[in-house]
Amino acid sequence: MAKRAANESNELVTLAVVGCGQRGKHYAAYALSEPTSCKIVTIAEPRQKTRELFTRAHNIDNALVFSDWQDLLKASAETIEALGRRLADGVVVAVQDHMHRDVVLAFAAQGYHILCEKPMATSLRDCFEIENAVKKAGIIFGMGHVLRYSPYTKAITKIVRSGTLGELVNAVHVEPVGFYHFAHSYVRGNWAKESQSSFSLMTKSCHDIDLLCYWLSPATPTRVSSFGSLHHFTKEKKPAAAGGAVRCMECPIERDCPYSAKKIYLDPVCRGETGWPVSTLVDGIPDLENVTDVLRTGAYGKCVYESDNDVCDHQVVNIEFSSGATASFTMVAYTSLICDRQTRLHFTHGEIVGDMSTFTVTDFRTGRKTTHHPKNEGGGHGGGDLGLLRAFVEAVRTNNQACLDTHVAEVLRSHLTVFAAESSRKDGQVVDCVEYERNVREELSK
Repeated sequence: MAKRAANESNELVTLAVVGCGQRGKHYAAYALSEPTSCKIVTIAEPRQKTRELFTRAHNIDNALVFSDWQDLLKASAETIEALGRRLADGVVVAVQDHMHRDVVLAFAAQGYHILCEKPMATSLRDCFEIENAVKKAGIIFGMGHVLRYSPYTKAITKIVRSGTLGELVNAVHVEPVGFYHFAHSYVRGNWAKESQSSFSLMTKSCHDIDLLCYWLSPATPTRVSSFGSLHHFTKEKKPAAAGGAVRCMECPIERDCPYSAKKIYLDPVCRGETGWPVSTLVDGIPDLENVTDVLRTGAYGKCVYESDNDVCDHQVVNIEFSSGATASFTMVAYTSLICDRQTRLHFTHGEIVGDMSTFTVTDFRTGRKTTHHPKNEGGGHGGGDLGLLRAFVEAVRTNNQACLDTHVAEVLRSHLTVFAAESSRKDGQVVDCVEYERNVREELSK
């Protein structure tokens, strides 16, 4: 096996990035903000302009820039054979969800530490295969559950773990996806169809379920129930006044539609705004011409009521834990807030109420209320993206999984809870989590 790098206290951790889209760029931003700690040295990205922009931003040697992850894997194998070392210390896996299993297994087999974007994988079998591969390779494994790693969440977690408010008995957590965010990602976008990605509770909210499990640990989920559906983004809900229009650019009521692609993408470009979500539409920098072309010909310009989508636009999940504690989670598309979660944590001697920016702690014994304003470090998810990379880099540098405050078996368990919740929604039954896991393991072992 090739030599393990990054084992000295002052050694720079080097990373490969597989997939240089939105998530890849957000994670790689840590290397730009902390250049003495981490450097991106090799990438794989199929889109030419995206690849070129990323290469320039990180000053990557062109010999280590690949258009296909399998080419990067091959070059790595050749380097290991010839020089006895890998191309980098770790790999950031930020490809489409259905590709996670193949990429993780391939690079884990070569001994790379892995940071995988959420979700772990899109099928139960793939999740178990990743767990087995990580354990077999003995590598550091990080999961894109970025909500754990923001200063906001860390501050709340510290209070939860301290026990100063007593025992955590109940959690209420809401994920307001946002009306145009849902239309962009889950009606027109990459996560619109379960068969091509996964169900929306997994693709959007697996890190919310993980956060609830994290706060209520060491207790584990025992029973789960869930309800939800695709309620609005269907042909039956299309306004009659829209007539036969299939695209927003030709719709007679486009100006009055909250989901107008022109409003979501074209109007911002006209104002010089080229960030998310319009930045995801084209390879390279969005402009009036290329965005207009996408809206006239591609999926992002289609009417949301004529799109080929099938994932839930609202869902609730109820979880009972082995400690007797309970949690409820709501994911809903129809909000003005964009992913600014609201959370209430109820303890025996107090409560915490937060909105991902600030949180207020009330101590029932003294009546004292204290409002906290954790610093938002930027970089996405209130600093969670950078926080995750910081933890992963430190884990790699010190070869210490504990720096991530999780491990692959725990990641698998929270994903199993998400799969169990979706099973409950589809079957209309409360799911026993222990029995569910046992049945899954038995079925996959056949």
